[in-house]
Amino acid sequence: MSYFIIPKTAEMINLRKAKIDADLEDAAKLKQKVEKTLEKYNQALKKASDEAKASLQKTKDEINLTIERKQADLTIELNRQIEEGEKKIATGKKKAMENVNNAVEILVPEVMKKLGFAKVSAEVIRNAVDFEEND
Repeated sequence: MSYFIIPKTAEMINLRKAKIDADLEDAAKLKQKVEKTLEKYNQALKKASDEAKASLQKTKDEINLTIERKQADLTIELNRQIEEGEKKIATGKKKAMENVNNAVEILVPEVMKKLGFAKVSAEVIRNAVDFEEND
């Protein structure tokens, strides 16, 4: 027994121990490999996330810049339209006042005549009722 069974059993135990040790060593190497792969994956994920954030911020900045430009253009256009409208109003007002002055020059002598007053010259009437100077 000590020559045959015990050495065979010891050899079997040693073979199994060597196999288990080799398997444990392979498992440890595999674990390190998986951890390195996981670390690379996490780094790639962080990099992708950072790039996505940077891209979103860049897009947001571009959109804000476009909005600011459009608002500035719109403000310029609105100011131009306001100025143009004010000029049209001033022109219309001037024309209306000229018409009023012309009407006064025609109507006042007639009214004065009907009321029995002496004839008043157009220049006197114009100086007395000059609406343009009394804006």
